[in-house]
Amino acid sequence: MLQIQRLTAAIGALVSGVDLREALSEETFATIREALATHQVLFFRDQDLDDDQHRAFASRFGPLGRDALARLTGDPRDLMYIEDTAERPPGGADRWHTDIGWVAEPPSIGMLNARVIPEFGGDTMWASLFGAYDALSPRMQAFCDELTVVNRASGGFLTSAMRAAGDGGESLVREAFPPVEHPLVRTHPVNGRPALFLTATMEQVVGLTREESDMLLRHLRTLLDDPNIQVRWHWRPYDFAIWDQASTNHRALSDHHPQHRRMRRCTIEGGRPFHRSAA
Repeated sequence: MLQIQRLTAAIGALVSGVDLREALSEETFATIREALATHQVLFFRDQDLDDDQHRAFASRFGPLGRDALARLTGDPRDLMYIEDTAERPPGGADRWHTDIGWVAEPPSIGMLNARVIPEFGGDTMWASLFGAYDALSPRMQAFCDELTVVNRASGGFLTSAMRAAGDGGESLVREAFPPVEHPLVRTHPVNGRPALFLTATMEQVVGLTREESDMLLRHLRTLLDDPNIQVRWHWRPYDFAIWDQASTNHRALSDHHPQHRRMRRCTIEGGRPFHRSAA
């Protein structure tokens, strides 16, 4: 029997009594989808899915997205493996972020299936962007409601993309992924709740000076460090996690290095972020 156990007051639930390798009934799938909208991130133990089973379950939520680098290079894969070893240390995921927040239509959902887990370390944390917005004063909420932020591809992706593109890579990347504006406060497309849409690639708040923008964004990012809006997951082999990209940030801790860690990842395509006034 399907059971859902809430993990914290703000975010996260453990789902049991279901085997994601099987074709789920419409009723069971609808319950999982509703739980995702409510709890923002769901965890399932002992889900040893192969690639096809992972893809079949994920596609129930919508079309699978392709990694931005895969799109740039023409790679057709819709499942990606994230692998850390002694020779290949963890990348830049050990910071609060939402996946590919610098494209016009960021992913709606993220999924991970743990394949190889280190003896210790390598946890992943999620923070509720609903909780971050709710932590603001009403006056600050009203101020942020009216703002948009320029997001631009940067960091590790930009380095990898330019390396893959070769000569003229930077201009190719800039042309393929121009800066985009997203609302600072995002209305959730399912439940209509406002979320403080923080990304790791926020460059500047439109209409503010650089100093004003840096000060505001620096303050807003500190809200994610509140443990009252977080959930931390200690992985076991074959754990499966699903999270809502529109209302969470996550970070993959890198304290397991140099141990081996291997995860299979996919995302679900999403729409353009929008803000709808409560009025």
